[in-house]
Amino acid sequence: MHRFLVKLSSSSNQFRSSKNHRLILPLLPSSKPFTSSSSVSSSPPRHSNRSGYPYLVELFQKISPLSSNSRTLGVNGRSISSEAGRESIEYDVLIVGAGPAGLSAAIRLKQLSQEKNIDLSVCVVEKGAEVGGHIISGNVFEPVALDELLPHWRQEHTPIEIPASSDKFWFLTKDRAISLPSPFDNKGNYVISLSQLVRWLGGKAEELGTEIYPGFSASEVLYDASDKVVGIATKDMGISKDGSKKENFQPGVDIKGRVTLFAEGCRGSLSERIIKKYKLREEVNAQHQTYALGIKEVWEIDESKHNPGEVVHTLGWPLDPKTYGGSFLYHMNDRQVALGLVVALNYHNPFLNPYEEFQKLKPHPAIKRILEGGTVLQYGARTLNEGGFQSIPYPVFPGGAIIGCSAGFLNVPKIKGTHTAMKSGMLAAEAAFGVLHEGINMNTYWDNLKDSWVWKELYAARNYRPAFEYGLLPGLAVSAMEHYVLKGKVPFTLKHGKADHEATNLARKCTPIEYPKPDGVLSFDVPTSLYRSNTNHDHDQPSHLRLRDPKIPEKVNFPEYAAPESRYCPARVYEYVEDEEGKPKLQINAQNCLHCKACDIKDPKQNIEWTVPEGGGGPAYSLM
Repeated sequence: MHRFLVKLSSSSNQFRSSKNHRLILPLLPSSKPFTSSSSVSSSPPRHSNRSGYPYLVELFQKISPLSSNSRTLGVNGRSISSEAGRESIEYDVLIVGAGPAGLSAAIRLKQLSQEKNIDLSVCVVEKGAEVGGHIISGNVFEPVALDELLPHWRQEHTPIEIPASSDKFWFLTKDRAISLPSPFDNKGNYVISLSQLVRWLGGKAEELGTEIYPGFSASEVLYDASDKVVGIATKDMGISKDGSKKENFQPGVDIKGRVTLFAEGCRGSLSERIIKKYKLREEVNAQHQTYALGIKEVWEIDESKHNPGEVVHTLGWPLDPKTYGGSFLYHMNDRQVALGLVVALNYHNPFLNPYEEFQKLKPHPAIKRILEGGTVLQYGARTLNEGGFQSIPYPVFPGGAIIGCSAGFLNVPKIKGTHTAMKSGMLAAEAAFGVLHEGINMNTYWDNLKDSWVWKELYAARNYRPAFEYGLLPGLAVSAMEHYVLKGKVPFTLKHGKADHEATNLARKCTPIEYPKPDGVLSFDVPTSLYRSNTNHDHDQPSHLRLRDPKIPEKVNFPEYAAPESRYCPARVYEYVEDEEGKPKLQINAQNCLHCKACDIKDPKQNIEWTVPEGGGGPAYSLM
């Protein structure tokens, strides 16, 4: 279908094809983040492709006018049909999410297709305006999965250039950095931008014939009469806040696959629905997932302070001893450093603000000396899975599988999940190919996963994270014993504590936390940081952040938990304002959303449901 669309578009001067054959169209209308007295006045320019189903529908309309009559069109083995104005496209394999797992699955499927000389149609849909635009991670990259997937990558021009040159591990007090023996072994790894790597993987997938469509928000799972997953439906475009259709309204598209793989990343909205519907955790007695929020900036620093490949991890300050987390500082290329703070979302004090904790970190003497005189280039935030081995659900369901961080393959003590996500995608691709052309069962994915190095790695690391349920020092003691002595071979598996939303204490039991005002040099207010994320949503659309009960914020969250949503969100999406009677009322600034998913996880009453906005909305990361 991709080749068909490119050929069709060449006849119109409103479209042009880039060197990697991706359709580049006029920019989408820009919109601004939420503006208040303390917000930025405008959003930065967005240099993104016009993408997603609006242009697909335009192209369909060039074929023949839409009508209420059903029609079917075959294109290069793909099936395109229309009924009552809604398009339906069918593929052999549909992949939801163009991250490391999804793109690795696409590449592996196409490799197998070439090896067996079989025509296999593979489609990847991505909610970001560009491939890589929603990708954010540390990232010290372990290339083991890439070595298996694309063995000759080192001979190509890739965004993997800076080998890790040193490992430092600090315990931070308020004013000191105490060096500890580093438990990390990053020899052979690389300091990279994951968003750049994902863009490169997208190009490799396209070269092999994968059809990638950014700007598609998968909003609904499609099932057949037997309750088997048959694909997804994308979100309608051009719906105003009041629910009416605007002049630019375009109906969503049904995209179907004989096999559907969900690679939405941490806390994927459709993946979570599937896990619950098919009771995939109960299938293997998996525990609940536990999460952390990672907040990150990329700085450009003075060349004299830049040590390409230097890797620093810290524990301690600014977090209290009962809150699990730590920071990282990675020296990238081009005088850039990636600085981040990871805060476990099972923290107890509702007054804790992860964003402000990150601002407290930067003036620390050990961090300040590196950043001083530098410039922030980009800001972002994202949640990450920390449940590890205990929390992996059964990843296979009727019609497909869950891969990557949607299933939760992060290795917590390594602080790495890209390599495991990629491998899971490759294994799922091999199983899907077998289902379509060899008559095997998709359960092969689960069997092969348990026989892979991913399973062995996560099993050995299974007790690190739950050990910190007892505090920082007990956690360090157990972790040291596990790492240096027992090496993951203890005969028991520790359990996680309460789910993250249940861990939040009532405000009356906690002490408020006073945070210093930002200095505008090292620390910044939220609107300034939000500007640097390039976040952009059309403000005139229904909020993608839904309250299951609109009364809970004012009746429960504000009086009992001191409005925690106004703190755990790193983009000021949630704030309380006074209504006409002077009473607090929750205001949701959905256009600020970084798609981090913290609200979906941490809300004490699980009252906030994160759903997808219109395709193409959200952050536009290029360095993350």
